[in-house]
Amino acid sequence: QQANTSSYLRKQARQLENELDLKLVSFSKLCTSYSSSRDGRRGETSDTTPLLNNSSQDRMFDTMSVEIEQLLAKLTVVNDKMAEYTNTPGTASLNAALMHTLQRHRDILQDYTHEFHKTKGNFLAIREREDLLGSVRKDIESYKSGSGVNNRRTELFLKEHEHLRNSDRLMDDTISIAMATKENMTSQRGVLKSIQSRVNTLANRFPTINNLIQRINLRKRRDSLILGTVIGVCTILLLLYAFH
Repeated sequence: QQANTSSYLRKQARQLENELDLKLVSFSKLCTSYSSSRDGRRGETSDTTPLLNNSSQDRMFDTMSVEIEQLLAKLTVVNDKMAEYTNTPGTASLNAALMHTLQRHRDILQDYTHEFHKTKGNFLAIREREDLLGSVRKDIESYKSGSGVNNRRTELFLKEHEHLRNSDRLMDDTISIAMATKENMTSQRGVLKSIQSRVNTLANRFPTINNLIQRINLRKRRDSLILGTVIGVCTILLLLYAFH
């Protein structure tokens, strides 16, 4: 009975993780398509088409956000049940393997949660900049159509707007490259998960291999922190250069 319960919980966790993986890939593509379609929408003279496009993508964004949040909540519940099961009397002989499996599922949940919030933040930032630039364009058109417009002030205003567009386009290219890199890493993660599952099976059988894997994981996390710090510094420098 205990073995069946453990197997059932692991099966549920893997199923939810697969669903989350697919949802996050689609969520990332939505953000990328929103970013790549902005320049095309800026050239439109009619207000109807941009509003329809924005409305459709915003609804899709809200729907997918709710679905992903629900899946993350379900996976959290399953992980909590697995944690409770490891403390159940009579599972002492399987406790080490169960704790290792639980930690792996918790790490996956943490990665998915971080990826979701990061992608969602990028989407909201792009949408906010689009709204801001749209307001600037309307102000420019209103200013140009007014009577007694000072040509010199209009020229300076247009130059500033062009500078904003160039800076924004640079940010779009950076975000597109980041999204493409993330999609590639997501596809590779599926392969690595399969390899890691096999290695974990061997690790549970051979304690020496388990210790080696734990050391490798610690070093991988350290390298991830270093890489994240380097990427963060580069991003800050790029922002400072873009808006200088």
